[in-house]
Amino acid sequence: MKANDKKRLGGAMAFVILMGIVSLFSDMTHEGARSILGEYLNLTGASAATIGFVSGIGEFCGYSLRLLSGFIADKTKKYWTIVIIGYILQVSAIPALALIPENGWMIACGLVILERIGKAIKKPAKNTLVSFAANEIGTGKGFAYQEFLDQLGAFLGPVILFVIAWVKGTGELFSTYRICFAILGIPALITIGLVLYSKIRYPHPEKFEKAVKNQEKFEFKKSFLYYTVAIGLFAFGFADFTLITLHAAKTQMFPDSSLSLLYAGAMAVDALAALFFGWLFDKIGLKSLIVSTVCSAFFACFVFLSGHAWLMIIGILLWGIGMGAQESIMKAAVSKIIPTSMRSTGFGIFETVFGIAWFLGSWLLGALYDKNRVALVVVSVSVQLAAIVFYWLSIKQPRKECCL
Repeated sequence: MKANDKKRLGGAMAFVILMGIVSLFSDMTHEGARSILGEYLNLTGASAATIGFVSGIGEFCGYSLRLLSGFIADKTKKYWTIVIIGYILQVSAIPALALIPENGWMIACGLVILERIGKAIKKPAKNTLVSFAANEIGTGKGFAYQEFLDQLGAFLGPVILFVIAWVKGTGELFSTYRICFAILGIPALITIGLVLYSKIRYPHPEKFEKAVKNQEKFEFKKSFLYYTVAIGLFAFGFADFTLITLHAAKTQMFPDSSLSLLYAGAMAVDALAALFFGWLFDKIGLKSLIVSTVCSAFFACFVFLSGHAWLMIIGILLWGIGMGAQESIMKAAVSKIIPTSMRSTGFGIFETVFGIAWFLGSWLLGALYDKNRVALVVVSVSVQLAAIVFYWLSIKQPRKECCL
């Protein structure tokens, strides 16, 4: 390997790790908050219906706006500016929750939505910056390292809040939660500092990527459409973790104080699964997502039909495998399909489809939970397995269409 190639490879790896550390502190902030947010909103005066509506709208904005932000990023090429603005909005909204008065549920709900909007603004541009370096070190591995560090933060955040609640006690739960949000201001500030440093240290990450072979204009080829349908089906059948924690709380299979630890455990599995399936993607391409889907498709059977704590834990582990695989491989596949000049738009399209499908699927699965849990499981499993058909169709398209 030439000296210049070694230097570029080393720089690309350092950039991927640095951006992964940014994600670690960012996820420590907002995923830590997510583990207690539902109950906190209730304490501020929000009804269960309001919490469900705001959560749904927040997730819808958090994904659907990525189509617009990705398009703007490609048109302006101001990737770093968009990433910085998005991060500042996202992580600043969390410690601001500590300032909410006891009946300030409307302000709190607004901050929840603002946090999701911030994520939508920065996500396509950030993924594009990472893709430049990831293509140099191995696309699957590059995004897997990102996801591992990302989910390490998602694991640590809820654990830290669990420790705070344990030390502080839950006599005045509202006061305890306000302290938790205030402390999350520390990783929020670290996130902003690190992303500003990353911009100064690596102002032009696009230089990491070698001359791109597929600079042709992007078109909606069959491989792209099949893959998009597959991602949408997977997301539709993949229940949000809030439904899992709701079931755990209702069945009393676990103490209420340990619910945040269930989410932390799922995030830990997510992180490890991302590393493995990212490596596997570089070996066998999109077939790795078929493998992960087969593993995770049956999580609902264990979670919602078992009636035993240890079987529910198995279901949560399978859920974590599915989440980790799709988070790393989905981004890696987009980098392979989309030309560099349209990559932020491509990330925006994929993540918008994923988010809308997840929102609609979670809505349906939530409705089925109250009426017929067997029907919930049937829908969840069958739709995820249907995604495998479209993954396979995407793979079978002529090689000239994609590199999957």
